[in-house]
Amino acid sequence: MTFPERVKMSDVARTAGVSVATVSKVVNGRYGVARATVERVREVIHQLGYEASLGAQSLRSHRTNVLGILVAEFEPFSTELLKGASKEVAGTGYQLLAYSGGDGDGTAVGWERRSLARLSGTLIDGAVIVTPTVVETKQGFHVVAVDPHTGPSGLPTVDSDNFAGAVLATNYLLSLGHRRIGHISGRADLESARLREAGFRRAMADAGVAVDERLVRVGGFRVESAAATAADLLGLPDRPTAVFAGNDLSAISTMDVARAMGLTVPDDLSVIGFDNIPESALVTPQLTTIAQPLQRMGAEAMRMLIDLVGGIERDPHVRLPTELVVRASCAPYPPTRPAPRRPPTGRAASSA
Repeated sequence: MTFPERVKMSDVARTAGVSVATVSKVVNGRYGVARATVERVREVIHQLGYEASLGAQSLRSHRTNVLGILVAEFEPFSTELLKGASKEVAGTGYQLLAYSGGDGDGTAVGWERRSLARLSGTLIDGAVIVTPTVVETKQGFHVVAVDPHTGPSGLPTVDSDNFAGAVLATNYLLSLGHRRIGHISGRADLESARLREAGFRRAMADAGVAVDERLVRVGGFRVESAAATAADLLGLPDRPTAVFAGNDLSAISTMDVARAMGLTVPDDLSVIGFDNIPESALVTPQLTTIAQPLQRMGAEAMRMLIDLVGGIERDPHVRLPTELVVRASCAPYPPTRPAPRRPPTGRAASSA
């Protein structure tokens, strides 16, 4: 497979029958070129697919008009944020660069520093970083963090109300009659995971229900690690009747493990998740979950970044509400059993 060489400014000049200097003036919006010539050059630029080099453009103007959204990996959570950011940047005059800078398993510390060092100055004018492990940067340009590991700090941040969402999830299970409720938490170094566990414990305490510490396990927010945790939890002799998983991927993994162990969701086990990623509505049964407004979070972060780059001061911290989405993966406890079948009455009974 062969790829065409990059179209150069000299190619545009030769095709349009003008000088390179004239093309440069048109590309950079300078005066001194006749309207007819400008239109001709722009037509050729469109025909040839010419794009100015971001590196060269930034050297001239110290701006690229490109904003970055940096993630450790492209998984459902970050993908939904990206959708929101992409919609928000449309029509602003900026372009969006999505960049994955992690190590593939979401555990690398400092990935955002390395990524910003590669991209800042010549490729992007500012960045939204998703669940950063480090929020202190020295890049000299604006950075907005979404759901940072350490929670709000001096860096502008956008997150959702993880604590209130966890209280909602736990209260819903309690309202269904469950008392042996397990919690599969996220990574211990994530503020969102700590807040969700804290919300779970607060709801249990407010209901006067003791937390069985054997039912609180770290699942890590990942499918593989959550599966191992769920297997241990559901293998207990006095297993939980319901599980509040720290995110939807963990909840879906828990349902898969339950099915493999011969348990039926929700008849034998109720499961609730957190995030409301698209996959939560596609599994069977559909997952009851706590919705974070993921696309709105991405949009809010991008709007905050655009304002900061444009010199508009903003509240440095935006926290968005969470809400309960009831689907089919939870049921009342104790489960409703079919009424015992009565023996037939009348003549048929006497002849039996």
